[in-house]
Amino acid sequence: MRVALVNDYEIVVHGVAAMLRSYRDQVEIVELDAGRHPAEPVDITLYDTFAATQGDSEAVHQLSQDPLAGKVVVYSWNLDEALIDAAIANGASAYLSKALPAGQLVAALQAVHRGEQPEEPQTKGTTTVVGGDWPGREEGLTQREAEVLALIAQGLSNAEIAERTLLSINSVKTYIRSCYRRIGVTNRSNAILWAVEHGFRPTRERIPAPAPAG
Repeated sequence: MRVALVNDYEIVVHGVAAMLRSYRDQVEIVELDAGRHPAEPVDITLYDTFAATQGDSEAVHQLSQDPLAGKVVVYSWNLDEALIDAAIANGASAYLSKALPAGQLVAALQAVHRGEQPEEPQTKGTTTVVGGDWPGREEGLTQREAEVLALIAQGLSNAEIAERTLLSINSVKTYIRSCYRRIGVTNRSNAILWAVEHGFRPTRERIPAPAPAG
């Protein structure tokens, strides 16, 4: 099963690839695409929504229309049923939760490859991310705090962040406050400077895929 991983952050696609490295006999990571479509045919394109538009976006629609992309799978912790339905209507073949352990993620991707719908798009009742990586992790940021900081660094307002992440405006403000405490800043300008210095710039390039095992 040939898979391309798509997200604007190099550390994110590398993190998903590392999460799946024990399953190389079942999943071949062909490409890590930061802000790009696959350059060669794959069976599945896994679209990671970290600091990106959601499954109901034009980006997912365009991917689903790309003959090189195969079946598009949205990979997210935003598990609102209306959003899941919108992603499927937008051309995605499946919608999978970041709460899935690696083995369950692989099983779900295999089901999609066979033309089946995975049993559940989520681990109900949890938004805990069990694998992968994200900018700011080594500095103690949670993935949600990191996503909000990444969107701040992209120039989005609090209202735009709430719209992008499907969080309430109060939740966005809470994540911003906790993020600022963790990184030791007190205002948005300094937060952006910190983010730029710590890998929060989106990348727009194709990244070499991991070398095959052995």
